[in-house]
Amino acid sequence: MERKNHTRKLTAILAAALVIATLVLATGCTKSDASARGGKTLYLYNWTYYTPESVIEKFEKEFGVKVVLDYFASNEDMFAKLKAGGSGYDIVFPSQDYTSIMINQKMVHEIDHAKIPNLRYINPMILEKATYDPQMRWSVPYSSGATGIAVNKTKVSSYARDWSIFADTRLKGRMSMLDDMREVMGDALAHLGYSVNSTDPAELAAAQKLINEQWKPNLVKFDAEGFAKSFSTGEFWVVHGYAEAVFEELDESRWGEVDFFLPPEGGPMYLDSMVIPTGAKNVELAHEFINFIHRPEIYAEFLDRFHYPATVHTEAGALMTVQPFYRGEDMAAYELKYDVGEDLDKYNEIWQTIRYVN
Repeated sequence: MERKNHTRKLTAILAAALVIATLVLATGCTKSDASARGGKTLYLYNWTYYTPESVIEKFEKEFGVKVVLDYFASNEDMFAKLKAGGSGYDIVFPSQDYTSIMINQKMVHEIDHAKIPNLRYINPMILEKATYDPQMRWSVPYSSGATGIAVNKTKVSSYARDWSIFADTRLKGRMSMLDDMREVMGDALAHLGYSVNSTDPAELAAAQKLINEQWKPNLVKFDAEGFAKSFSTGEFWVVHGYAEAVFEELDESRWGEVDFFLPPEGGPMYLDSMVIPTGAKNVELAHEFINFIHRPEIYAEFLDRFHYPATVHTEAGALMTVQPFYRGEDMAAYELKYDVGEDLDKYNEIWQTIRYVN
């Protein structure tokens, strides 16, 4: 019996050796220095529905590493986790206001442009909007877009295609808005003709009144995580949120049931960037990933996967094979949300009167 076990162990060892040898040969044609990175793990912290698996798999294969993804549903959640100090992430994907905050609080590593030659493909018009870091010293743009409204056309046939849809009492109990302070308040400010970055007390009060008295009574809840699932099941007929999240939950055969639009009066737009947190353990590999993402063919694959408009990258749009869910020009009246500094306290106080639905 002992000899049989010994034979099995020896056979297993030889088999394992053969597998390892095969893998070494199979990866021998990857990037020349991949072996130096072998065994490393790159830790990413990104928004849900925001990282194509195919792109991650290609990066892992080419560089001989493993990528671990964690997800967040709001900038506030992400920021709180990083401030707690135990993240261990190598790349984080904040929106512009929190990118600015993280830069000011010295929470990010400086970007080495020499290691990211594909920065030449970043759209100069986007960098003009990124007033907090126009030279990409601390951050690299990842994607730009806006939240909008999805309507189930099989349930709703007559409606306003602007933010006033949330005041429609006929749809009471069938609608949700994002659990996101700057998004919801920005929508109300834009609908009233104000800047989404307003800090004027009277304008903020008007937005608060609009939300609490006209929109909120018709909402089931403010929801940043489950709105797309609830929309797909028919529980909600109208949702405020991200197009990619809505369509991700639906079989493509049902996409025709959805009217997704950006209200023409404007609203907040986002510019999500890639930053390397201070204390990241894989800074070199993080630079490689940022450069990899911005290869034109890889970035086009990212755009195709989520049907995004090509707003950040100058070359990838021509390589897309699908139609985006909305166009870059649909954001003509939209504004980036900027860090409002100490006035954020005003927003927080108002949001506490809004956030919870009875």
